Amino acid sequence: MAVPIAVLDCDLLLYGRGHRTLDRFKLEDVTDEYLVSTYGFPRQFIYYLVDLLGATLSRPTQRSRAISPETQILAALGFYTSGSFQTRMGDAIGISQASMSRCVANVTEALVERASQFIHFPEDEATVQSLKDDFYGLAGMPGVLGVVDCTHVAIKAPNAEDLSYVNRKGLHSLNCLMVCDARGVLLSAETHWPGSLPDCTVLEQAALTSQFETELHKDGWLLGDSSFLLRTWLMTPLHIPETPAEYRYNMAHSATHNVIERTFRTIRSRFRCLDGSKGTLQYSPEKSSHIILACCVLHNISLEHGLDVWSLPATGPVEQPEEEYEQMESVDSEACRIRQELLLTHFS
Repeated sequence: MAVPIAVLDCDLLLYGRGHRTLDRFKLEDVTDEYLVSTYGFPRQFIYYLVDLLGATLSRPTQRSRAISPETQILAALGFYTSGSFQTRMGDAIGISQASMSRCVANVTEALVERASQFIHFPEDEATVQSLKDDFYGLAGMPGVLGVVDCTHVAIKAPNAEDLSYVNRKGLHSLNCLMVCDARGVLLSAETHWPGSLPDCTVLEQAALTSQFETELHKDGWLLGDSSFLLRTWLMTPLHIPETPAEYRYNMAHSATHNVIERTFRTIRSRFRCLDGSKGTLQYSPEKSSHIILACCVLHNISLEHGLDVWSLPATGPVEQPEEEYEQMESVDSEACRIRQELLLTHFS
């Protein structure tokens, strides 16, 4: 005789049946200080995310008791900012560890769907000029539309042990190409590149390169370090400065480019799931890439709401697999001409 098998939902065992949505945790019942210390963000920011993502997170479900958008967002923020699926985190909002994982997946995909809404280059002339003015105010470097660099985020070894994700330090990682403005707002984020690819190769294959070579942006450039090739739209430092103008150019370049290094450090400081202190991201490369991009979206939204990550308290040194690189020589004569003109016009 066949014996029916009951499929048990751990949340239903804990909370029983009743209303369609489980509102296990009420934002109004706790202080802002608690929300910031536990989930990384204040109440009004969380309410904004509920408004932004609520419709997506309320998709029809076959489960008799769906988890509310508010609870899903708290679960995801708890993971992003702590880096672990701790039992106490789930207990605080009344869901199991398995449900925590589902919430992180749901919120991550909802944020990734909106990445282009929050991460993009400005298009109108006034905003582009403001972008350049902000950069010029840092160290006197003219015409800058953004600073670009790569950073590695450690991931677990893919099931297929794909060596393309092993970087020069022998660790599995994703090499993420990002551009930011003078405030640290991300203008571009490509988070899916295998860790074995050097920075210059990532840029060669990136959508960013296609964007700058086929679209506008002819009246300005990005700043990149010496791991990249000099291009007409990408100014790099001089390898061996000799004249006072060349030294001034390199100093202004370095001071301006430092913005993205600060941005990388502060993103890792806020989103501890990326900093390696709790171990690597325990997901496939594709899912890990989406988590990184979701954190990038949240980074930009937080700046939009006046939450300056550069004012966050230091959380200790953050180790990450940094790539060593060879000095890249450019053979682009037009790019060399543009840099030389920049030297003569603004730094001589």
